[in-house]
Amino acid sequence: MTSDPWGRVDEAGTVYVRTADGEKVVGSWQAGSPEEALAYFERKYDGLVVEIGLLERRVRTTDLSTKDATTAIEHLREQVDAHHAVGDLDALKQRLDKLTGEVDSRREQRKAAKARQSEEARRAKEELVAEAEELAASEQWRAAGERLRALVDTWKSLPRLDRKTDDELWHRFSHARSAFSKRRKAHFAALDAQREESRRIKEKLVAEAEELSGSTDWGPTAARYRELMQDWKAAGRAQREAEDDLWNRFRGAQDIFFQARGEVFAERDAEQRENLDRKEELAAEAEKLLPVTDLKAARAAFRSINERWEAIGHVPRDARPKVEGRMHTVERALEDAEESEWRRTNPEARARAEGLTGQLQAAVDKLRQQVDQARAAGNNAKADKLSQELEGRQALLDQALKGLQEFGG
Repeated sequence: MTSDPWGRVDEAGTVYVRTADGEKVVGSWQAGSPEEALAYFERKYDGLVVEIGLLERRVRTTDLSTKDATTAIEHLREQVDAHHAVGDLDALKQRLDKLTGEVDSRREQRKAAKARQSEEARRAKEELVAEAEELAASEQWRAAGERLRALVDTWKSLPRLDRKTDDELWHRFSHARSAFSKRRKAHFAALDAQREESRRIKEKLVAEAEELSGSTDWGPTAARYRELMQDWKAAGRAQREAEDDLWNRFRGAQDIFFQARGEVFAERDAEQRENLDRKEELAAEAEKLLPVTDLKAARAAFRSINERWEAIGHVPRDARPKVEGRMHTVERALEDAEESEWRRTNPEARARAEGLTGQLQAAVDKLRQQVDQARAAGNNAKADKLSQELEGRQALLDQALKGLQEFGG
C-alpha cells in the first residue's frame, strides 16, 4: 500500500482521499504504480486549485454577473464533492463557501443599487410627465413643441420601471403630448381658415372696387373707396400669393378712379404737392423701421404711420407710384418678416425637414460603414463605388441640414 498526507492506494489499486468526514474513494488505478496513481489525482487537485483561484479573481476584479458566478461555483463544488482528486478538499470547500458569501453580498448590493436606480428613474419620469402636462396647455407652439421633443429623448434615455408603473406614466406623458399636438393643429387650421376667409372677403372688395373705378360721382365714390380700404385692412391677410394679386387689382381699380378725379380737379394740384411732401416724410419715417428687428414694434409703428398716411389724402398722379412704392416696400418687408415667423413656427414643415435629415444621416452613416468594410476586406472597387454614392448622399444631407437651419433648429 502507498500513501501520502491526503491519500493512499491499496493493494487492489483503489485510490482514497482523506477528508474531515473520513476516507472517500477517488477511483481505481490499474495503469501503473501506486505513486503514479497518487501523482495523477494530485494533478487533478492542482487543476481544481487553479480553477478556483481564477474564479476568485474574476469575482473580485471583474463585473461577472452573480448568476454566472453562482453557476461557476456550483460547477466547481460538484467536482470537489465528487472526490475525484487527492488533496485538501475541505480547504477547497471552505474557499468555495467564502466565495459564495461574497457573491451573495454582491447580489444584495446590486439589488439595492437597482432599487435606487429604479426610484431615481421613477422620480425623473414623474417630473417629465408633470412638465409635459404643463406644456400641453401652452400656446408657445414652437418653444413648447421643441421642449416636448427634448422630453421624449430624455424619457428614452431613462431605464424602464416595472411594467405597470412605466405604462401608467407613459400613458400620461403620451396623453399630454397628444393634447398639445391637437391644440397646435387646431390653431394652425384656424389660422389657415382665417386666411381663406380673408381671401374670400377681399375678392368681393376687389370686385366692388373694379366696378366703381369708372364712376364720376367723385365725392361718394371716394368715400366708398375709403370704406373699402378700411374693410380691406379689417379683413386680415390672405395667403401670400392671393394677397399680392388681389392687392394689385384693388389698388389698380382705385388708381383708375382717382386718376380720373385728379384730372377733373387739377386745381387741387397745389394741395396734392403739399400732401406729397408730407407723405415723403412719412415714407422716410417708415423706411427707418428697416431692417425689421422687432416685428411687433415695427408693425405697431407702421400702423401709426399708415393711419397718418391715409389721413393726408392724394398726391400728384405722377409722384404717387414712387412715394407709395416706398411705403409698399416697407409693408412687404413687414409681411416677409411675418411670413418668416410663420415658417419658423410651422411644426409640420419642421417635422418633415427633421425626418428627411434623419433619413439622410442614417443613409450616410450606413454607406460610410460599408466603405470601411469594403476597404478592410480589400475590395477597393466596391469601396470606390460606394464612396461615389456616399458623396451624393452627403451632398443631399448638407442641403437638408441647410434647409433645416431656416427653422432656427
